[in-house]
Amino acid sequence: MKNFKGVIIIGLFAILQSCKKQGTTNTVTGGDTGTDTGTGPIVAGTDAAVAATQGFFLDGWAARTFAVPGTQDAAKPSTSGVVNVTVDLSQITTKVSKLIFGNNTNPYMGQYVTDPTLMANITALAPNILRAPGGSISDIYFWNGDGAVINAPADAPAKLLDGSGNASDAGYWYGNNTQSWTFTIDNYYKVLQQTSSTGLIIVNYGYARYGTGPHPDQAAAHLAANWVRYDKGKTQFWDVGNENYGSWEAGYRIDVSQNKDGQPEFITGKVYGAHFKVFADSMRKAAAEVGNANIKIGAVLTSTDDVNNNAGVKNWNADVLATAGNSPDYFVVHNYYTPYNDNSSASVILNTAATSTSQLMAWVKSSVSKAGVTQKPVALDEWNIQATGSAQNVSNIAGLHAVMSLGEMLKNQFSMASRWDLANGWAGGDDMGMFNIGDETGVAKWNPRPAFYYMYYFQKYFGDRMVNSIVINSSDISSYASTFSSGQAGVVLVNQSDGDHVVTVKIKNFAAGDKYYYYTLKGGGDNAPFSHQVLINGIGPANGKSGGSDSYASIPANTASISGGITVTVPKYGAVFLVADKK
Repeated sequence: MKNFKGVIIIGLFAILQSCKKQGTTNTVTGGDTGTDTGTGPIVAGTDAAVAATQGFFLDGWAARTFAVPGTQDAAKPSTSGVVNVTVDLSQITTKVSKLIFGNNTNPYMGQYVTDPTLMANITALAPNILRAPGGSISDIYFWNGDGAVINAPADAPAKLLDGSGNASDAGYWYGNNTQSWTFTIDNYYKVLQQTSSTGLIIVNYGYARYGTGPHPDQAAAHLAANWVRYDKGKTQFWDVGNENYGSWEAGYRIDVSQNKDGQPEFITGKVYGAHFKVFADSMRKAAAEVGNANIKIGAVLTSTDDVNNNAGVKNWNADVLATAGNSPDYFVVHNYYTPYNDNSSASVILNTAATSTSQLMAWVKSSVSKAGVTQKPVALDEWNIQATGSAQNVSNIAGLHAVMSLGEMLKNQFSMASRWDLANGWAGGDDMGMFNIGDETGVAKWNPRPAFYYMYYFQKYFGDRMVNSIVINSSDISSYASTFSSGQAGVVLVNQSDGDHVVTVKIKNFAAGDKYYYYTLKGGGDNAPFSHQVLINGIGPANGKSGGSDSYASIPANTASISGGITVTVPKYGAVFLVADKK
């Protein structure tokens, strides 16, 4: 019996050591659940090497100092049936890029730079990177409106084909349109300045396909280069097009009777890859003229093996990479996690965060390896869930998914990500917008949705380095741990189940102080399990209907003594954002 017990202990130790090496959050059975108060020898962590998938997106990394918030004393729960989480500060997974918290703007938000409520909330959210002009609109977007006149170029056709070959009005958008329902480029630059954000601009690639001039690729590249000149070095990151492999995108299918340079009716990866080099060459020359030596230009890749697309697009990644070679500075991918247009359950939604994020990165790495090109940084320019039918997108569950997605992105060595999007359209609750654009009945315009609060507290309570954490005896709890350069340790705990869990956190290799501070977020009692509300330490929205408290920035943190252990209740479909103070 002794020998059998020894085998179990040795085997468990091997599992724990393997988990540490992988730098992931894992669930195991058994293990040490005592409280580390920092009395033993402390092993310092060593920063992990910057991965090729992170690259220059980590250039702006900065040390973070934790500021102790206002507090209120909280009683520790009973540890009966406790779930144990072990955090090891010596096992550093990655530095945390501030660009991981980005978001997307779009021109149908209106001239919102003048709205103090929205601007204050965006500033508090601190996305750090804001992408424009916005999704598929980018491929029908003329940033300068042909100069002072709001007009498309003469070689932009009045009608465009959809993926099925049907012609309809092009519906172009313009960057110098000052009407109230749209958004000018100059106001975009003002938003960046006022929110201390970095720009990420998508240039119109579709024009290279549907343009009717003798060399539409050159005309589109020239338009993009002129935007770089107008930008005058303010913007470092530039995408060439948006989801150009998709049948919904302008330029996917063109009227070949109007084309003058022999392009195929349907786009291919080879066509896009060849055009990308034309864009990149023109844009880099323009950047050199305005002194933007750090310009980075991204090429669009698919996030999965697109086997159901047409024959020319099926091998998109392989063909783009073979043709563009090493000319892209980074690769652009999107991820909408859940099954398309499906009335997904809470468990289906939450389970996608880990699996889909790792599969996406694996697919990109595999594509690059097979093409024999150099791995470049990967930008997750759009991400969200695409569940429909139960108001999932505006719910507390979407907030939890956002937290888990951020944690999984960091674990999988993403260092730039931008959620889709700041505002969209209610659509019966199928709204991916973080803020109400004004069409949600009974709720003030620009009212934040639950995801706003979850992302706000994640960034506030997550340090500048991710470290390893292990969940013991539960598959319901996910944990994401970090350290601050100022010495504190943090952990974000997510409960994916419909029952509360008491969790005790042990922090190894940590000189612990006296107190730990935490915020508990969970949904309200409406529309279960897809509550439109989020309660922050028990405080819900003043409107009683949607979102969270307007006073989120001043709500006191719960606090308790580290002596005797760090123990909290993580409510059903809720999260705890916790920081333990240093000695």
